[in-house]
Amino acid sequence: MNISRTTHNPLVLIHSDRCEMARDVVLQEHPGLSVITCNTYEQLPESLMQSKPEIVYTMRFAGTEHFPRDTLLASETVKWIAVGGSGTDHLLSWNPNKIVVTNAAGVAADMMAQYVVGMIYHFSLNLPIFLENKLNQKWTFGRVEPVNGKTVLIIGLGATGRAVAKLCKAQNMKTHGIRANPAATENIDHVGSVRSLNEMLPQADILVVCVPLLNTTKNLIDTAAFDVMKKGSILIDVSRGGVVNETALMQALENGTLYGAGLDVFTEEPLPKGHPLWSYKNVVITPHCSSVYPGWEQNSAKLFSKNLKNYRNGKALFNVVDPSRGY
Repeated sequence: MNISRTTHNPLVLIHSDRCEMARDVVLQEHPGLSVITCNTYEQLPESLMQSKPEIVYTMRFAGTEHFPRDTLLASETVKWIAVGGSGTDHLLSWNPNKIVVTNAAGVAADMMAQYVVGMIYHFSLNLPIFLENKLNQKWTFGRVEPVNGKTVLIIGLGATGRAVAKLCKAQNMKTHGIRANPAATENIDHVGSVRSLNEMLPQADILVVCVPLLNTTKNLIDTAAFDVMKKGSILIDVSRGGVVNETALMQALENGTLYGAGLDVFTEEPLPKGHPLWSYKNVVITPHCSSVYPGWEQNSAKLFSKNLKNYRNGKALFNVVDPSRGY
């Protein structure tokens, strides 16, 4: 979409539970800019109707289910939606001829890569067993394994996947990757397409999932995928709930296909009390926080502010999301 700017001082609506912080960051770079704020899902429709902004910077801060997607996309004045996180599945799908959507991909990539490597070491050092032994005051020998020489398969080579590859390569691991359009990628020894997934899975000691949730990626890691995985492998999921089929995942944990799993995302969030995944000793559960670090919200707002400079100066926006691809 070729955006036609109506003004160099566009009205910006910041939609976040910490909108004052984001507003202050933006105004530091854009003094005098017209900025209004909204900090609830419920009030966004009225804010849009009354203020008629040209740009909306928005966070998904109260879950996906009640996010006011339809109202936002139906606005007659909004030309650009800047998503403060990386995922845009809560907006799919939109008309790219009517509106441009950008995301904050890259803001949390390094943190998420460190989360992944932390999970790899958690299992390679056999910490689940040692932690259980500590609780039971058992002095029992347990194995520890080096990670160098292990093969990690990274599904999705966006900013996060590439950051994971960089850290894994620094640990002398073999790095394989899957991307929609295979091409040589820095720190990746071998790149394949989604079609080659089941051919590459048997080689992987560790599977890292970091693709967006799309119709093409839903249940991508299913029973068929687990059936060809190496016995005793590790799964780390920092993508979106629904990419990994949870029923198939639990079967793989029970039959020994997986030695363990580090899970930051789930089909239903928060993960309900009583869900079977809570009971697995070899599963680490985190509340969708692998991208949350001190200062990430400020960094996201700074990234938006940088893109806003491009917008106001008639330059191309970066991090534009293609709704047909989800990234």
